[in-house]
Amino acid sequence: MQDKQMIKQPWGISAYGAASVKKAPDLVRVKLRVVRVEKDPQAAFTLVNADVRAVREVLRGHGVPDSAVDGSRLDLKSDWDWNSGKKRFVGYQCRAAFTVTSANLDSVQALLIDLVGAGASEIDAVEFDVTGKKQLRDEARRRAVEAARAKAELYASAAGVRVGDLLHLEDIDPEGSGTERYKGHGSAPDAADESLAPGHVVVSAAVILGFAITQ
Repeated sequence: MQDKQMIKQPWGISAYGAASVKKAPDLVRVKLRVVRVEKDPQAAFTLVNADVRAVREVLRGHGVPDSAVDGSRLDLKSDWDWNSGKKRFVGYQCRAAFTVTSANLDSVQALLIDLVGAGASEIDAVEFDVTGKKQLRDEARRRAVEAARAKAELYASAAGVRVGDLLHLEDIDPEGSGTERYKGHGSAPDAADESLAPGHVVVSAAVILGFAITQ
């Protein structure tokens, strides 16, 4: 807390740096659900169990191992419909949720079609991702620090002084609230363009560095 208060005082040079690293996705993550509504709860369980088995067989047929499938337990709840202010019992809703991770990006469309055909009644999300995201974020953070230092050195040179010791380093979430005031001041001018690059996953980082001034 003391550092955050000190950074606001005119004690030296403060510079914001941002950077982004992009990589073509090598993973796809599909979130889906099997849902059945029946008047009889046992019938709902029976139908969902059959759909779950069919979904599992489709996944294995597409080369997705069981270890890449995160499935939930079966869930059962009463399903009601409201019409003209009146509550009407529809039946018992049984459902099972899955999160599937696959490295076969070329067959995503066929996989989704086959999953729906097997009984996946709801596809909640299809997300592309990369392995080694931690290494990408570490690289983005290194570049952000380099960008902030380069900016501080430029300001110091223009002012006829030199950059001294590093006194403050603050990690910033480049996508978080409160960073709007830094827009246009990032030291990675292509970061915004990279985030729009089709077929790529972009990992970003940002920092504020504070340096002492020397003559």
